[in-house]
Amino acid sequence: MSSSPTVQNKVYRLGSSPLVHAPGIIAWAISGYWNEPDRQQLRRVITGTWSGIPVDVVDKVLSKELPYSVDDETVVIDASALTQVDA
Repeated sequence: MSSSPTVQNKVYRLGSSPLVHAPGIIAWAISGYWNEPDRQQLRRVITGTWSGIPVDVVDKVLSKELPYSVDDETVVIDASALTQVDA
């Protein structure tokens, strides 16, 4: 299942579906991101589930450099503070 995030002014909204609970998937990926060998696969899971979110943004969220919030069952990532090189 692949879904495109809603993007508005570099704010990414990763929605949930009956099969994917966005807040749970992001929390799961963050919890495993400490393990260097798993990072590439965790980034692939996120970018494969929500196409259109840049890998650099995913990396910053999973490494806790970029905070996110949860609105109901949607993960909201505000990447507007990142420079063009970052995102």
